[in-house]
Amino acid sequence: MLIVIASENDIQNETKIVNQLFQAGLECFHLRKPSYDLKNYEAFLNGIAIEFHNRIVIHDYHELINEYDLKGIHFSEPNRINNLEQGTGYFKGLNMMSKTISTSFHDVETLKHCDFEFDYQFLSPVFTSISKSDYQGKQFDVTGIDKSIIALGGIHKDNVSKVNALGYAGAAVLGSVWQMRNPLLVYKEMQFSANY
Repeated sequence: MLIVIASENDIQNETKIVNQLFQAGLECFHLRKPSYDLKNYEAFLNGIAIEFHNRIVIHDYHELINEYDLKGIHFSEPNRINNLEQGTGYFKGLNMMSKTISTSFHDVETLKHCDFEFDYQFLSPVFTSISKSDYQGKQFDVTGIDKSIIALGGIHKDNVSKVNALGYAGAAVLGSVWQMRNPLLVYKEMQFSANY
């Protein structure tokens, strides 16, 4: 699975590009906009064609899962620790029937020993990050871990095919798509290079 994560900063014609990515076969888009409030999240979702909503995972304002037919919700590492590992009854009031739950990890041992059964989890940085300076890749090998793990960090068209050999179920991309002049073309090249 090849996942595209939203750019933290707004991109010109962003929702139009996301619709084009879906039309090109994108299976999963993670909407992560730390600076957005609820109204901005709703505006973004309203800019995406309804038939693609079920391919979108949201990182914030998880209550929107009740209003939109979304793929699922994602927990950042701090949100996972605060809301899931503390047993707060987080899902009460959320319609999670057949929705995915995912999270992020930055350490293999923490991922291995997490008892919550996520549908998949990001592990980063696998390679040196494109969008975050001083975020050095750790070449995590997860072949012996019986969980669905998605490689994140420094993934681009020339190394996306390597993540499978390291035991990953797929890759998530951010900077390699959004920092390029033609995100759609770059995505298609990565799609072609990926071997899953």
